[in-house]
Amino acid sequence: MSTQKISTSLKLGLELGPIVLFFAGFRFFKDRSFSIFGTDYSGFIVMTALFVLMIVFSTGILWRLTGTISKMQLMTLVLVVVMGGLSVYFNDDHFIKMKPTLLYLAFGGVLGFGLLRGQSYLKLVMEEALPLQPEGWMILTRRLCGFFFVLALTNEVIWRMFSTETWVTFKTFGLTLAMFGFFMAQAKVLELYGVKDQA
Repeated sequence: MSTQKISTSLKLGLELGPIVLFFAGFRFFKDRSFSIFGTDYSGFIVMTALFVLMIVFSTGILWRLTGTISKMQLMTLVLVVVMGGLSVYFNDDHFIKMKPTLLYLAFGGVLGFGLLRGQSYLKLVMEEALPLQPEGWMILTRRLCGFFFVLALTNEVIWRMFSTETWVTFKTFGLTLAMFGFFMAQAKVLELYGVKDQA
């Protein structure tokens, strides 16, 4: 299947849509429980099951439209299916709450491994969208590596010390805004090390 371009808004909708729907569904069903095959499930667990299905569906559509899935998207999909599936199977919300921790540890670990080898693995996945000089990639990779570890630690603190409602809000908005804020804060690096169009 050939690689195709899709609009940024459609791509964002497919990537963020399941998260927003999970948040909306949780807000609606958070105080309800459901008896399924003789087992009682909280609204959170039911929405977790639906979230897994939505992620699989949206990722499938994205792959169908573009002909490709990034390694980051694939890793996210696998962790959602595994950790979400474990939460539903054991009727235990701890697994899905740990998913962001494992995801960011994995991302930080991969970037850190590359840095130890003197390479920027971030460049491999973002070079087309963000052309930088080699020095810029190394600076950005070091910062993002550390940032991923901070996010992993923050997620652990939030889900272990605060309510499920607080964690859902943090996951839906906090993590997204944090990532957006991180890249906004790198404007100086992008300006200094950006590859200028020679045309």
